[in-house]
Amino acid sequence: SLPHPLLPERRICSAPPETPWVEPIPPRCLTLQEKLLSHYSNRLMVPEAQASLALQLARSICAQLQSLLRSKCPELPFGSLFLSGPLLDGLGSLRADHLHLMLPVVLDTALWSLIPGEDTVVRNPQYWMIKRTDLEYFPRGCSPWDRFIVSRYLSSNALNETLHKMLVVSINWPAIGSLLGSVIYPVVASPELKLEVKHHQLELIITLLPVVEMEDKVLLAAPPEGLVENLWLESFYRAEVSKVKELDAGDSGARQHFLRILNGICKSHPTLHKLSGSPLTHVVLHLSATSLDWAEESLADRFQQVLEELVGYLETGVLPSYFNYKINLFSELLEEEIDEMGFMLYRALSEPELLLK
Repeated sequence: SLPHPLLPERRICSAPPETPWVEPIPPRCLTLQEKLLSHYSNRLMVPEAQASLALQLARSICAQLQSLLRSKCPELPFGSLFLSGPLLDGLGSLRADHLHLMLPVVLDTALWSLIPGEDTVVRNPQYWMIKRTDLEYFPRGCSPWDRFIVSRYLSSNALNETLHKMLVVSINWPAIGSLLGSVIYPVVASPELKLEVKHHQLELIITLLPVVEMEDKVLLAAPPEGLVENLWLESFYRAEVSKVKELDAGDSGARQHFLRILNGICKSHPTLHKLSGSPLTHVVLHLSATSLDWAEESLADRFQQVLEELVGYLETGVLPSYFNYKINLFSELLEEEIDEMGFMLYRALSEPELLLK
């Protein structure tokens, strides 16, 4: 029959065509290499603007302090202050929050000689003593540094105490800070020579370190805690940076990038932070003697290898310095710290991602 003209035309509804079922593509698992690079770029890398501001502030403070030292201690032949630290030298820094300001102590080598660490009272090859010589012919007063002698040795403690007093009492830090758009004040309670710098974009700690360079040694006025006050700590930092860069230049390696990642991971980890810095650099230098592939694409392999090496060193409690095998870089760690770090890294051997959380 014909449809009624006033009724809507009846339509036949057909079922929509079935969408063919497509198996979902599982998310691709990141490789350890990708995880390491991602963790570094997202969580560990210091923003360039922050690093630049920190260095700018530190250089300005350096110039101010150099001028003040010359006016307040004209009789002491300090050399030119210079900055040092991972932020500057590219071996890894988690934040732009710490720099060293090196203060050269210029000695007349005819009046001073070095006593090796093994011959000092602490029998530690990393600490040296600086002895005043020929006092019979050149009595006290012939060297401007004689005022810091204790028992014929140049006292790192006496020098630090004088500099600490000057930093705390004799310098108008509020005035200097206002010039730099910052608040600067010396850390009074610390035995170290520290300045705290607060800027609206960052906070920075600058540690002033008197340094003596003699007989191819670099010695810092950083004595161990305790009663011995004439000791100077041998520093290998400059040699470490130089050697890593030399090796990278020789084989187009990525050791510097690797150390930035590794230092960032350890420094931010509550158990492993004491491994960051020199210990990691020396492990990489030791490993470079046997593992030749340090290309960027091999970072994950080297990462696992370094974990294995660290576990081995922690098991024995000894990490020999690359530059002097008599020096144990773990000598100042407590036994419990060594055990905790060893256990953490042993777990990470089978699950390296534990260190990236």
